[in-house]
Amino acid sequence: MFNKEVWKERFKKILSLDSHPRHIALGFAVGVFISITPFFGIHTPLAIAAAFLFRLNKLTCITGAWVNTPLTMLPVLGASYQLGRVLLGQPPGGLTIRSLEWALLKKHAAAIILGSSIIGFIVALAGYFLCYWLIVRFRKKDEALAELTREMEATGEALDE
Repeated sequence: MFNKEVWKERFKKILSLDSHPRHIALGFAVGVFISITPFFGIHTPLAIAAAFLFRLNKLTCITGAWVNTPLTMLPVLGASYQLGRVLLGQPPGGLTIRSLEWALLKKHAAAIILGSSIIGFIVALAGYFLCYWLIVRFRKKDEALAELTREMEATGEALDE
């Protein structure tokens, strides 16, 4: 999961996909949103299901679902809980996490799901624009990809994988 070369190759594949930049970036953004949700252990299956359901690029959706790594999972969960409590009109409170099992977290479900939805939307939006910008920038370096992007932008089409 933390192999730099594997991630570098994965991003090169994403940036050079034969699809419209908006289509690629949208798949990534949906995956990022899923990665922020508190449904630990099923992010990848959720990303695959979303990719099929919404006809998104599977590679980008799954890659986006891996954005929230084990290193960031607990801080994101804590921030989601705190934001959710504030939005529900409750005072900020401590969240003691003994395990990421849903049975132990479900008493805080409303706050966690509300907070993670807001944070997930914001992070997914940022991920969309970042991914789109990276694709366009990467494709400008390769004339064939740059021409493909220009044609897609002119016609508004996206090629299916």
